[in-house]
Amino acid sequence: MQQRPAIKTALPRHRYQISDYSATVLGDIDSDDDERYRWILALVPMGSQEPVLYVCAQAAAAERTSEGGYDLRVVSEAVTDVVDTADRWGDLEIFTEQALDLACQVLGLQSDMVVKLM
Repeated sequence: MQQRPAIKTALPRHRYQISDYSATVLGDIDSDDDERYRWILALVPMGSQEPVLYVCAQAAAAERTSEGGYDLRVVSEAVTDVVDTADRWGDLEIFTEQALDLACQVLGLQSDMVVKLM
């Protein structure tokens, strides 16, 4: 997966179960790449250790800072794309709601129930 976040350390903020996936929202992220992450939602299939999808709130690229402080970026095998730029992605609850919605869309899980575990 290209442009996968190179997470060294992070603290889990929320955990969810969606169908056969575990979803964790991470904060206080230290990474080995050049991005400054505010939040990351990582989706891992049950029985696996590696995420198959990330939704990231990261410091906006210089050319988009007039639109807001954070880029909302989706990273998977099929797509790596900034889908929006806004200040609101810096808020944990707003980010989490949108990230879960995006993850369900990308993975075709719109009809599956999202269960909050933590």
